[in-house]
Amino acid sequence: MPQRSGSAEDTAKISYQGEPGANSHLAAREAFPDLEAIAYPTFEDAIAAVKNGDARYAMIPIENSVAGRVADIHHLLPDANLYIVAEHFLRVRHQLMAKPGASLATIKRVMSHTQALGQCRVTLRKLGIAPVPGADTAGSARLVAESDDLTTAAIASRLAAEIYGLQILKSDMEDETHNTTRFVVLAKEPDDAEPGNGPVITTFIFRVRNLPAALYKALGGFATNGVNMTKLESYQEEGTFNATMFFADIDGHPVNRSVQLALEELSFFSTQTKILGTYPASPFRKEAAELAASGQVPLKRPG
Repeated sequence: MPQRSGSAEDTAKISYQGEPGANSHLAAREAFPDLEAIAYPTFEDAIAAVKNGDARYAMIPIENSVAGRVADIHHLLPDANLYIVAEHFLRVRHQLMAKPGASLATIKRVMSHTQALGQCRVTLRKLGIAPVPGADTAGSARLVAESDDLTTAAIASRLAAEIYGLQILKSDMEDETHNTTRFVVLAKEPDDAEPGNGPVITTFIFRVRNLPAALYKALGGFATNGVNMTKLESYQEEGTFNATMFFADIDGHPVNRSVQLALEELSFFSTQTKILGTYPASPFRKEAAELAASGQVPLKRPG
C-alpha cells in the first residue's frame, strides 16, 4: 500500500461509504490499520472527503467475485478527478445476526444490502428466511439492534455484530466460499508504481469511434503487443444507448514499450481515453491464480 507524507489532517484518515462495521470499514482497517476510518453516507461523499482534504484516501469497492461490479462506481470514477493508487481484496464473510434472545426458529426475515442478500440467496432459502433489501449491511445491523423485533435479523460483518451488540446466529453463510470484493484506493495525487518493481496494474477508460469493428481494432494492439487485459466492461452514459464507455485493467506499466504501443493503437480508434491509475498488483491476484490452477478453490459450499 502507498505510504506518502502529507498534512496531519489528511494522512490520519481514510474515507469509506457505509456505516461502522461495513465491509468497506473492514477493508480500510485491514489495508491501513494506522489510519482512522471515517464513514460517509454515499460514495460521492467518501470521494469528496479526499478531494476536500478531509481524508488522505478513499476505500471504494469496485467489484465482487459473486455479484459482479458495484453499481454506479464506473460512472463516478472517471469524473472524480482522483487517482487509483492501490487495490485491496477483501474476503467477504457474512454473518446472520439478531437481538439477544432471538434464534433461528424465531427469525422470519433478514435485512441487508441487496448484494449481501444475493450472495446468501441459497442459504436463506434453505433456512426459510425472507430477504428484505436495506441500504447497507452495517446499517441493517444497526436497525435490527434498535428494534425489539426478534423475528428480524441482519446479514453483516462480525465487526458490525460487535459494534451493535448483536448475537451471531449463523456464521459465514455466504453461498460461495470464494466471495471476495475488490476495492480501489483513491488519492488526490497520482502515486504511480515504479516500473520494474513487481507486477503492475493500469486502469483506464475509453470510448471507441463509431466505425465498423472499432472495438476489435482498438483492442488489437494489446494482443499484438502481448499485453494481458484482465478486465473489460462496458457501460452506458449520458442517457443514450450508443455512447458506450469501456472500463479496462491491463497488466503492465505505461512506460513499457509494449504498453505504449497498445495504448497508441487504442487511442487511434477511440474518441476518448483516460488512465485512472497505475499501481502495484495485489499479492492476492497471484495467490488466487495459483490456487485456481491447482484446483484448490472451492466454488460452492457442499450440500
